[in-house]
Amino acid sequence: MNEQQEKSVQLDSLSLPYIEELFARFQQDPQTVPPDWRDFFHEWGEQGEGNGAHRGPSFRPRSLFHTLGANGNGAQADASMRAARHQDRVDQLIRAYRVRGHLVAAVDPLLGARPVQRELSPEHYRLYESDLDTPFSTSFFGGPSSQTLREILDRLRNTYCRCIGVQFMHIDDLELREWLQAHMEETENRLDLGHDQQTAILSRLTDAVIFEQFVRKKFIGAKTYSLEGAESLIPLLHMAIERAGDDGIAEIVLGMAHRGRLNVLVNILGKNPQHVFQEFEDQHARLREGRGDVKYHMGYSGDWTTRSGKSVHLSLCFNPSHLEFVNPVALGRMRAKQDRCEDYQRQRGMVMLIHGDAGFAGQGIVQETLNLSQLDSYTTGGTLHVIVNNQLGFTTPPQQGRSSVYASDVAKMLQIPIFHVNGENPEAVAQVINLAMDFRRRFQRDVVIDMYCYRKLGHNESDEPTFTQPVMYDMIEQLNSVRDSYLQQLLDLGEITREEADDIAESRRERLEKELSLARRSDTFRPTEMLGGVWKGYLGGPEPADDQVETKLPHEKIPQLIERLTTTPESFHLHRKIERGLESRRAMGRGEEPFDWAAAEALALASIGTAGYRVRLSGQDTERGTFSQRHAIWFDQEDGTRYTPFEHLADDQAPIEVINSPLSEMGVLGFEYGYSLDYPDGLILWEAQFGDFANVAQVIIDQFIISAEDKWRRLSGLVLLLPHGFEGQGPEHSSARLERFLMLAAEDNIQIVYPTTPAQYFHVLRRQALRRWRKPLVVMTPKSLLRHAQAVSPLEEFAEGRFHRVLPDELMGDRPAERVLLCSGKVYYDLVEACKEAERDDVAIIRLEQLYPFPELQLRASLETYGKGTRLMWVQEEPENMGAWRYLKAHRELWFPERFELEVVARPASSSPATGSSSSHKLEQAKLLRQALDGEP
Repeated sequence: MNEQQEKSVQLDSLSLPYIEELFARFQQDPQTVPPDWRDFFHEWGEQGEGNGAHRGPSFRPRSLFHTLGANGNGAQADASMRAARHQDRVDQLIRAYRVRGHLVAAVDPLLGARPVQRELSPEHYRLYESDLDTPFSTSFFGGPSSQTLREILDRLRNTYCRCIGVQFMHIDDLELREWLQAHMEETENRLDLGHDQQTAILSRLTDAVIFEQFVRKKFIGAKTYSLEGAESLIPLLHMAIERAGDDGIAEIVLGMAHRGRLNVLVNILGKNPQHVFQEFEDQHARLREGRGDVKYHMGYSGDWTTRSGKSVHLSLCFNPSHLEFVNPVALGRMRAKQDRCEDYQRQRGMVMLIHGDAGFAGQGIVQETLNLSQLDSYTTGGTLHVIVNNQLGFTTPPQQGRSSVYASDVAKMLQIPIFHVNGENPEAVAQVINLAMDFRRRFQRDVVIDMYCYRKLGHNESDEPTFTQPVMYDMIEQLNSVRDSYLQQLLDLGEITREEADDIAESRRERLEKELSLARRSDTFRPTEMLGGVWKGYLGGPEPADDQVETKLPHEKIPQLIERLTTTPESFHLHRKIERGLESRRAMGRGEEPFDWAAAEALALASIGTAGYRVRLSGQDTERGTFSQRHAIWFDQEDGTRYTPFEHLADDQAPIEVINSPLSEMGVLGFEYGYSLDYPDGLILWEAQFGDFANVAQVIIDQFIISAEDKWRRLSGLVLLLPHGFEGQGPEHSSARLERFLMLAAEDNIQIVYPTTPAQYFHVLRRQALRRWRKPLVVMTPKSLLRHAQAVSPLEEFAEGRFHRVLPDELMGDRPAERVLLCSGKVYYDLVEACKEAERDDVAIIRLEQLYPFPELQLRASLETYGKGTRLMWVQEEPENMGAWRYLKAHRELWFPERFELEVVARPASSSPATGSSSSHKLEQAKLLRQALDGEP
């Protein structure tokens, strides 16, 4: 290889990709290229062969350098090469700050300098002090198109390393990254605030500080879960709501933990301090006996009027002690509000979630909620997440509470930015909220603000934090409040006077004193209202005796609905098995065949939707059905096109949605529960893939669904569909844990049914939608009965019937019974078959279809015809310590006729619901049936 060839290879291997990029920039705008390179390209274009080449498509940088080397211009090429290499290093430095700058940002008010990051040092890229005043191209960096290295470093440090640290380079979408870069780098991540804005921030900080001081002074020793140390949350929320109103948002749903909740209730939601103080005084014990919740779990709603005159309705969700579990509930509420007003662009409402740092990192419900954010059936247009980062979870420091660098790291699963901000710098907080709201509006995605602060007091006011964090609390003791620090900053700048600041504080104290005086003089307790707005006309409390709605469907409407549910579009290639099923379903609609379970469900949902009630059914694989029974969505077998027959029933029908949910029980059930809170005039259902899947959602069941009316005076009509029945499918896929729901049932808080026929299922769903009494409904649904030849219902039972809480014996006629078997669910069909096989005609079987509220009168009436001495046996498939037996035994004085001795037939008590052996299951079931009929062990 000669000298010329060696030079060409060297030039190509060292610089060609970057030279090609530079030349592309040069073609667009020569001013974006460093001066040496700009002159170089111009000079080349003026040569004979390259005349005008810098504008033409045939130019090849490789050819250019080969030619320059052959003409003896290697020195000029070497100089340009050096410039290119330096530019490449500067570009790497810029990228490093974008990726790693947050690691040195001064976001922690308790920490001094953070560890140096070698990647952020110019020397790491062989850029030295001699290069500081060298100009470089900054066309892809905020500000002028050419800046010196010194200017570039200043801009990078100001943008990424002051009181704001940003994680955004994990975002794959180039448009999102470039938008964030431009909006941060062009302003150096700083918002210029005017006098009015600064005064507003100071006022909000004063609100926060004065409230906490006042409450702690007036109610010594009371738990308030003080916001002290994190007072910047109040101006943050204030600015977010103002921006939301300007963006056209009319309603915001908030969810938050108890830290600072009272402060937010008063200073953001507008709750009258008098009512908060009445709750502290707690003088109305008899009115709250056995009900209610602590004041820092309560919800509230109010209206906010922005500076520009826009009205924003605010709703703070009630919250259990499992703090993060309110997250999907808040999302579900907002989705319902958006659907109600047909805001399908998700632009009129938003959710704000206020998290604790330990909870955000430690609770799996956070990940489940984040996963819902971009799913079509769950998105709400982007949630604003605010982590109030106390850097402490009760007594547990971050190094013991998470394996990640930041509490927010789980949010990197989404294509969203994460802003870390020093809560002691209110103006940095203002910049972050401004940027976050802009991003959310532009891209309709979640955004996370991790506000670093501290907890001035212990976990609660009676807790002593120095037991476990003496060093941290020694530092905290030395700090002024953020309000005092910001006031001093404004005083130094001449933006406000001390007198003005004192007047703001004094006016707040005077108002609180006045409200406390009124609270102590008032003898009126005002419980939270719950039945206004969309809930007007609905009932809670005990089940009304006269609440019997008509659930039958006009005879002529049944075939009409079935026909529409089974009509395929032209040229639609339906699966052959589904087509055969539709043919059978058409025969059901004509009365030629009895209805099976899936057909009854489809008819119920269709009739509810065409009556104007929205239907929303979600769950894992719910579109098809776990047991391939539903087929609510059809797929063209040639091109995969979806078709939903529920959408084509009538021109004026309400929406009927059947949704495949993610593999998430807690998050999805929480979401659907939230949806039901703001959609009482709909039928909202969640289906477990198998009944035991509800185990994973137990917090949502226990702390929301079961107890919300008692604790927070909130109603819900949510339906839980839980496949249940012992068919040899193992411990986990047999039981929906009926006993748990019965144990939790009290004060008519829920409804629990175990229907045995398709018509019963049809009527109970219609009853749930049509009646005005709103309670959660738990339905034990079948698996094998979906296709059982005897588990069918004739058309007449849909046109003439209703839901029967108790189904009396259908086999005995007038014959006397030797024994009466009481049961619920699938075991009924096993007992009927066993009686036929044994040729027993002296056994009556009564089905208990509703277990709670307990149908005392109906059951007594069904037992009236059986005389003294008749054996009465409760038969269940579940082990003796599970199922309904112990519930019935504990409450038998409510319904049990004295002339009977009640016996039980069940599997032996067990720690596991069922055997994992199909053969063993059959042996156990046979033994169970023999014992029921003959009393044999």
